[in-house]
Amino acid sequence: MIHSMTAFSRFEVKGDWGNAVWEIRSVNQRFLETYFRLPEQFRSIEPLLRERFRKQLNRGKVECNLRFNANPGAKNDLALNEKLALQLIQHANWINEQTLNSKINPLEVMRWPGVMEAAEADVSVIQAELLAGFEQALKDFISARASEGENLKVMIEQRLDAISSEADKVQKFMPEIIEWQRKRITDKFADANIDLDSTRVEQELVLLAQKMDVAEELDRLTSHVSETKKILIKGGAQGRRLDFMMQEFNREANTLGSKSINTDVTASAVELKVLIEQMREQIANIE
Repeated sequence: MIHSMTAFSRFEVKGDWGNAVWEIRSVNQRFLETYFRLPEQFRSIEPLLRERFRKQLNRGKVECNLRFNANPGAKNDLALNEKLALQLIQHANWINEQTLNSKINPLEVMRWPGVMEAAEADVSVIQAELLAGFEQALKDFISARASEGENLKVMIEQRLDAISSEADKVQKFMPEIIEWQRKRITDKFADANIDLDSTRVEQELVLLAQKMDVAEELDRLTSHVSETKKILIKGGAQGRRLDFMMQEFNREANTLGSKSINTDVTASAVELKVLIEQMREQIANIE
């Protein structure tokens, strides 16, 4: 299956610890480039995410964002650090003795950093749930790339069929064009009352017909259409191969246009260029 490099996915993860939202988006790029925006406490999972992208994708500029919202009500019960509190009281009592026995305010002791602690949620458990959410976001992301790739495939196949139609049209024109050119030359000789050797005239007309012959270009266009369709059916990361085929299409269309001495053939050559350019623009988005 052909995959587009342009896609977007969003997946939300919810738990007792709060909620998080994964967002993955990508645009076309010659190579695979990944960028991450993660909360500081989850920076450690970035290498895992990068490796997952590397295994699943071949090309594209990919941005991965994680928005994390902790649930304030999910904190555990407060715990008293009795040892630290006792040390503070002992020191405070000593100070009281030195300052005319002023009374100790228990709340002041409890406010001391580290005396009262709220156990943090198990980060490893949260990370596991976030990674599971990332896997789903990545699955949706690849599905979106595949869906967009299928749309591109249909569009390209339509242009390929149109190229075949233009090639057939030119092929049908050629005998008529050659005969028209032959009559045009002989009529000019007759109007000028020039008596030429018939054998020499035939030789010149044969040479002219060879210069006008576009059979080779038409055969190559037909071959390129067939090869491009095979690539689309094969699927996978075929963007570079398809881009090369567009260069080959352009070469034959240019040669066809340069050999044209008829407005119909010229019009077909122009139409071929338009169709090829339309395909090239869309192929730039294919992985």
